[in-house]
Amino acid sequence: MVDVDQYAVFGNPIAHSKSPFIHSHFAEETGQALTYTAILVERGNFPNAVAAFRATGGKGLNVTVPFKAEAYAIAEAHSSWAMRACAVNTLYFVDGRLYGDNTDGVGLLRDLTHNLGLSLSGARVLILGAGGAAQGILQSLLMASPRSVFIANRTPIRAHELARRYSDLGLVAGGGFDSLGEAQYDLVINATSASLQGETPPLPDGLLAEGVWCYDLMYAATPTPFLRWATEHGAEKVADGLGMLVEQAAEAFFLWRGVRPTTAPVIRVLREHNQQYNQ
Repeated sequence: MVDVDQYAVFGNPIAHSKSPFIHSHFAEETGQALTYTAILVERGNFPNAVAAFRATGGKGLNVTVPFKAEAYAIAEAHSSWAMRACAVNTLYFVDGRLYGDNTDGVGLLRDLTHNLGLSLSGARVLILGAGGAAQGILQSLLMASPRSVFIANRTPIRAHELARRYSDLGLVAGGGFDSLGEAQYDLVINATSASLQGETPPLPDGLLAEGVWCYDLMYAATPTPFLRWATEHGAEKVADGLGMLVEQAAEAFFLWRGVRPTTAPVIRVLREHNQQYNQ
């Protein structure tokens, strides 16, 4: 009997996770022999759960809410992406060591540039929110050579601090939503959790430049409140985070297996499933 490498995603809650479908499709496409499951981990038990998975021969893990900071803490080595974000969404074991990476920013950038055809070079970028989601994407965005990045947050001091941490990578500043004034942006990314509550951050009407893209890191069967707001205020193009979800998973798969899967078919199937769910 041939041993099959084991992978999983840890989270709480986890029943909604699309990761098992995504990685199973990647494995079939690339001819990789592996299993991938979604595992509910009780709060406070994450280190023990990782150790148990490792002891039974597990090769790698995806990590989702609320364990990304704990994954960072227990990793024995970190990528530059993880170190910047102080969060890990991908764990893997090499030569007895536990490595932590963060593929969120790479996933977003690939969705924006490869799937959606957007160039960030010279763009004025606005990020809404200064929490973990924003931290995970900032490095990748700044490395794409935008003209500037502004972080707007309900608590201005958090936006200022986040901007300071990344200031060596480019022109980045932060402040409260009330500091947006009359500035306009070419790309607006919603990294808040407002969409989960059916809300939209408090944004001025003249925020969107001509030809603007609006992107919500969240995704749903119907347009999120932020994307509805963007469309109503003249956004030329809008997109949710489904493509980012698949692309960050593909990056994790590449780290684990050394093979980069094709993402377009998976994005298409998931998008069709969402549309069917909404009917």
